[in-house]
Amino acid sequence: MSDNPKFEVIDRRKYKADEEARETPPETPAPPPAPRTEPASAPAAGPRLVTPPPQEPEADEFAGEPSLPPPPTEEESRQQKTAYDASSERLEDLIRAQNPGAGPLPPVTFEHLVQQLFLSAMIQMGGTQAEGQRRVDIVGARQTIDLLGILADKTKGNLSQDEDRILQTALFEARMAFLELSNMITLQGVPAPPPPPRK
Repeated sequence: MSDNPKFEVIDRRKYKADEEARETPPETPAPPPAPRTEPASAPAAGPRLVTPPPQEPEADEFAGEPSLPPPPTEEESRQQKTAYDASSERLEDLIRAQNPGAGPLPPVTFEHLVQQLFLSAMIQMGGTQAEGQRRVDIVGARQTIDLLGILADKTKGNLSQDEDRILQTALFEARMAFLELSNMITLQGVPAPPPPPRK
């Protein structure tokens, strides 16, 4: 047996030319091709027109969002409050053990909440020292002042006279400080901050 196999090369172009010569003469138009019937599972060969699926009517924009969980029951809230108070008391005992001269912490009141928001807004408008450059968070200050406004709207008619006076005064002072700062920014113009240094 020879080590070199013999191959026979067949030129298919010759056979193709013979087949075309045997086709219907050009005078007689060829009948239109019959529609192909293929099984539904067989993919159609060649390009085909792709149409988008029919549009479904738009659902409510909040339909896809998960619904809020049910609120806790009164018993769950009571148990959680009891556990929270016990945990807070243990924490205070630890703090007093480390600081024997410190008295009990004062209870948190509505005044503390208003004071916290007011001081946050004033710090944001007064600027913070960051990397040797003073920066002002005017957008954050506006949001904090808006929180004070929401608090005033939601608690209207439910505050004592002193609580309402503290809230209205804090809101007035914070808004005045914001007006002064925003007027200074818009009238005088503030140069853009320099780009951060490249590392």
